[in-house]
Amino acid sequence: MKIDFESYIRNGEPDKKEKASAWKTAIGLQAVDGLQTSDYLKDTAVKHIEGDISMDEVKALINGYYQSKTIRTPNDEDTEEADKVSSRIAEILSENAFSFSPNEYISIHRKLFQGIYKHAGKIRDYNITKKEWVLDGATVMYGSASELRATFEYDFSQEKDFSYKGLSIDEIIHHLAVFVSRLWQIHIFGEGNTRTTAVFFIKYLRTLGFSATNDIFAKNAWYFRNALVRANYTNLQKGIHETTEYLEVFLRNLLMNEDNELHNRDLHISGLLNAEKVDIESKKVDIGSGKVDIQDKKVDIESVLSEKGKDFSIKTAVHIRRMFEKFGYDEVFGRSAVIELLDLKNSSASKFLSNLVQADIIEPVSGHGKGRYKFKN
Repeated sequence: MKIDFESYIRNGEPDKKEKASAWKTAIGLQAVDGLQTSDYLKDTAVKHIEGDISMDEVKALINGYYQSKTIRTPNDEDTEEADKVSSRIAEILSENAFSFSPNEYISIHRKLFQGIYKHAGKIRDYNITKKEWVLDGATVMYGSASELRATFEYDFSQEKDFSYKGLSIDEIIHHLAVFVSRLWQIHIFGEGNTRTTAVFFIKYLRTLGFSATNDIFAKNAWYFRNALVRANYTNLQKGIHETTEYLEVFLRNLLMNEDNELHNRDLHISGLLNAEKVDIESKKVDIGSGKVDIQDKKVDIESVLSEKGKDFSIKTAVHIRRMFEKFGYDEVFGRSAVIELLDLKNSSASKFLSNLVQADIIEPVSGHGKGRYKFKN
């Protein structure tokens, strides 16, 4: 089911427009963790936008929906999280109350994930790493568990004392990019950090006079997360430096209604997809006495997903992108490599690969041992 948010936002009454904007952002933000909401949630959201039910009724309906399910599929747990967190984000974004403080940030996490994570609203007491596809499997150096509270409070105090007076819009956007990237990098929670950061940041931007109500977060949530990653990763041996340039482009679209293109492939440290693109207007080769144009094929996994993967969940699409970034069209891979890359269980990896074969995304290959595959070109 697809909700016509644009119709509500363009033509709806002010109350419906505000609700639709909040719901669109809330649902879109689930992509940062590869989650997808159910049709039931979307149908319920429409009833709320139309004014037929209250937000309390929305949450009660969602809770009842999952409590009444007698048969649960492997994806139900993720979908339940996406549905419940979406309704809670929509509620928070619709509220005017906000306080720029560490306690507000922690409170947002608690509200979003109460009953979903045991650590909802609790600062993590262990160190973490996360394999990032945009870093080719490397991890950002997240805040040390022993220093989280002190680092967290220091960043808040610095921002609270900062004056934007006299700054140009470019300087403001750069500073905001640095602030939100540093806040995210602390990663004060074990899970749900990016969604919490996004909700808090949107609320904070509103106190600074920005509306932040367009669909940039909704459409580009995964780009936002990858931009945060790139803002906090340095590898001098590979000539990679942390940069807020991608975040700043995102913020220019969000705050200034610019129309800069936001492509996740542009953020990948390897630049493989960009390197594979060929300028067919300028590329020529001599054959005999004449010139022949070379119509090289552009490698673009996005077009493959658009053509063949319409029924895939966001999480599956993310996995496919990570695999393509790693293996491309030419490299042969097996189940063990996929398990390591995507951190899947044996049974999940087998089912995942089987689904990709059936969808004509990958194909088995012979001559390389049993259970070997490559992307179908």
